[in-house]
Amino acid sequence: MKGFGGNAGSNAGGMGNMLKQVQQMQAQMAKMQEEVAITQVTGQSGGGMVTVVMSGNHEVQKVTIEASVVNASDIELLEDLVAAACNDANKKVRDMTQQRMSSLTGGLNIPGLNLPF
Repeated sequence: MKGFGGNAGSNAGGMGNMLKQVQQMQAQMAKMQEEVAITQVTGQSGGGMVTVVMSGNHEVQKVTIEASVVNASDIELLEDLVAAACNDANKKVRDMTQQRMSSLTGGLNIPGLNLPF
């Protein structure tokens, strides 16, 4: 029983250090979320005939469509190209976010630690 009291003190110090590390990680994550939100990516389809600029929080900022793609008799093609460009941009945002998250967590995959965007 003598040694039990000594261990409790060292565990409290370890918990304090762990709490500091968690707080540091939270601050780093908040900073990373801000950086990701202002970052822009460009998605493309049709060999660049349709481009979509999207922010890191998945908001479409700009859509550019080459005039040669606009054909009133084939609206479906244009719709597919816009959807594909949006999906490409969305994938790039996800990949960028995962890469930055991986660098923050040291490559650890922490369940439940997902960014809100």
